[in-house]
Amino acid sequence: MSRAKAATEQRDGIAGFDVHLTNFEGPFDLLLQLISRRELDVTEVALSQVTDEFIAFVKAGGEVWDLDKTSAFLVVAATLLDLKAARLLPGGEVTDPEDIAALEARDLLFARLLQYRAFKKLAEWIATTMTAAESTHWRPGGLEEQFRSVLPEVELPLSPEDVARLAAGAMTPKPVPIVELSHLHGSTVSLSEQVNLVADRLRRDGAATFRSLIGGVDRITVVVRFLAILELFRAQQVALEQLEPLAELTIRWTAGDDEAVEVTDDYGPALDMEES
Repeated sequence: MSRAKAATEQRDGIAGFDVHLTNFEGPFDLLLQLISRRELDVTEVALSQVTDEFIAFVKAGGEVWDLDKTSAFLVVAATLLDLKAARLLPGGEVTDPEDIAALEARDLLFARLLQYRAFKKLAEWIATTMTAAESTHWRPGGLEEQFRSVLPEVELPLSPEDVARLAAGAMTPKPVPIVELSHLHGSTVSLSEQVNLVADRLRRDGAATFRSLIGGVDRITVVVRFLAILELFRAQQVALEQLEPLAELTIRWTAGDDEAVEVTDDYGPALDMEES
């Protein structure tokens, strides 16, 4: 059996089954098309008579009847029955939630009938395409020599060395990306060095203003040198004098000349700084 013939049999679904009603005589598939196109009201179709004729048709077919066709008819008949029941609802304004649900079910059933029609037409198209494909034969060989010579020769402007260089470049591992840190400004001023520097200056002069201690240094050194003064004050090595807010700050050395400067740095380990 060819593929087109098998597809045709699957497309026909309930082909060969004719119905004889008072308002319609013809194939069952045509009846479905008329209902789906709203050319025939489903409420005017005697579904019980259609069912009786289908049962008689099944019995006449005997063992050669296809079970798939029987199942297809049962699905379509059940859909038509539900659709007819929904269409028989009384007209007018519907306010009962059950009636509204029934109307929605009716629309859903009608959509199923349209879907059945769409699948049937799609099956017809597939069968036609497969029939046309059976008459198509592929050419087994390649191009004939007379046509092959017409093709232009492919010329690449590359030498074997160029190809080797490109291949080597493609297989060479890419360099590991380096994260640039030059834009980050890290602290380059040591707090311990600034503590020693301020302590040496105060041992020698006895006292000094904060302005004189930070003269000629950059901003980061000013900050670290101020922290060094605070560390010395916390270690009770110096005394701070300021007559009024925002006035000149004077730092006086209060420890002995030979006394070691012991400062605990919150930013690093404990410092033990001797006079150099």
